[in-house]
Amino acid sequence: MSVEMLLVIVIGLPLVGSLCIPLFRLVQSEVRLRAAYAVAIAILTNFASWCLIPFGLSGKTDRFVLSVWPGLDWVLVVDALSIFMAVTASFLGMMIIIYSIDYMREQKHLSEYYLVVLLFIGSMMGLVFSAHLIFLYLFWEMSSFASWRLIGFYRKPEFVEKSGKAFLITFFGAVCMLLGFLLLFETFGTFDLTVVRGSAVGGIAILLILLGMFSKSATVPLHTWLPDAGVAPSTVTSLLHAAVLVKIGLYAFARIFNYALVLPDNWRTAIMWVALLSAFISACAALLENNIKRILAYSTVSQIGYIFIGFASYTAIGVAGALLYILAHGLAKAGLFLAAGIIEHGTGTKDITRMGGLSKGMPWTAMAFLLCSFSIIGLPPFGGFFAKFMVLSGAMQTGQPWIAAFGLVTASLTLLYLLRAYTLIFTGEARDTTMHAHHEGTRMMVGVVVVLAFLALLSGIVVHLPIALISEALPRLVHTAAEQLPFI
Repeated sequence: MSVEMLLVIVIGLPLVGSLCIPLFRLVQSEVRLRAAYAVAIAILTNFASWCLIPFGLSGKTDRFVLSVWPGLDWVLVVDALSIFMAVTASFLGMMIIIYSIDYMREQKHLSEYYLVVLLFIGSMMGLVFSAHLIFLYLFWEMSSFASWRLIGFYRKPEFVEKSGKAFLITFFGAVCMLLGFLLLFETFGTFDLTVVRGSAVGGIAILLILLGMFSKSATVPLHTWLPDAGVAPSTVTSLLHAAVLVKIGLYAFARIFNYALVLPDNWRTAIMWVALLSAFISACAALLENNIKRILAYSTVSQIGYIFIGFASYTAIGVAGALLYILAHGLAKAGLFLAAGIIEHGTGTKDITRMGGLSKGMPWTAMAFLLCSFSIIGLPPFGGFFAKFMVLSGAMQTGQPWIAAFGLVTASLTLLYLLRAYTLIFTGEARDTTMHAHHEGTRMMVGVVVVLAFLALLSGIVVHLPIALISEALPRLVHTAAEQLPFI
């Protein structure tokens, strides 16, 4: 199958397929057929993205131009970077939809849920292959709309208020970013990133674009909407944190500032310090939090800081570590949030201080939670260890040893808050006997969590496999040879 056809499937199938979800109201066995249809769309999308990997490993780049309107062309770029992000996001989205079959079965408004989730995945696929800033912005805003609907899914007034908060903060950032794009157009006369590669950019445009990225990726102080998004179903929070939403800002940074434009050294250093500060502050907040979803949300904010540090280092090992971090964090954080969903279902609470002794009734969930935590912490041989090691090595190569040192301090805080959460949830005796019965989730729900935990471990054991694809992206993201990377 040609690259063009695979591209049509990866982008078009979830976008068009989402619009067909309401039609299932016309048939019997609506719930089962709708869920099976959503799973099939997610599987086919992910399969098509995997089929692009041989092209990515070849080191080639394809550029496609689709004339949408006179004077407006949709430019798509297929390279190792876009393929890596598509495979990662579509796989995690597929696993979350499979988990949703049992987790969301008794909920109302399931047509809206599956429609928006597929639209979410399709928006990410469209964004990662877009090299035209207007279309990148279009898919960016589609993801904001989808997150707004999903965060307020339960329709309680306080939940709707928090979904509105998420939309307003990310929309503010998006408007700033669009103004930055317009400044780029005024300077270069084009929105095509493949045309402006290697060009310098002014400080005002950099600042405006970064505001958009930081708001979407929940970087301090634009992070407050992400912990509040924990009011959504666990499948939604997993989608926001692990698979799609917060990764959009990270990918946009790599595509715009690593692939296309040239950041001055002082800006790269400033970004690394802002990211480090964000990582440290959010790690401290996680250490003081008792709501399991908010702990994991602050953990996401913290880990995103490491990814920004890797990209901003502009070294081969740092950028490769940032990309590997996206994969390792996505697998582990998806597992943690979906495990939190099982815990919340089994206990009826999110307060970890009321739990205790859950490993007796939830042994598989406890094991998966611990393994995913080890990857987030960065213990060998998990994928998170290699990613964190490479990111901090990149900081060292840029002559920023203090960033690497404080990065290690923040990693120690990650160890403290995740082991604190595990201890309070799973060890000892139950501290509140009024909670619901402690029991595992369904086989499908537990199976998805266990698979994600296993893959979090496997991503470190066979780290050379994702690094092989990542290394093909590096010549276009940094000026250092990929042969300097370890593990290849």
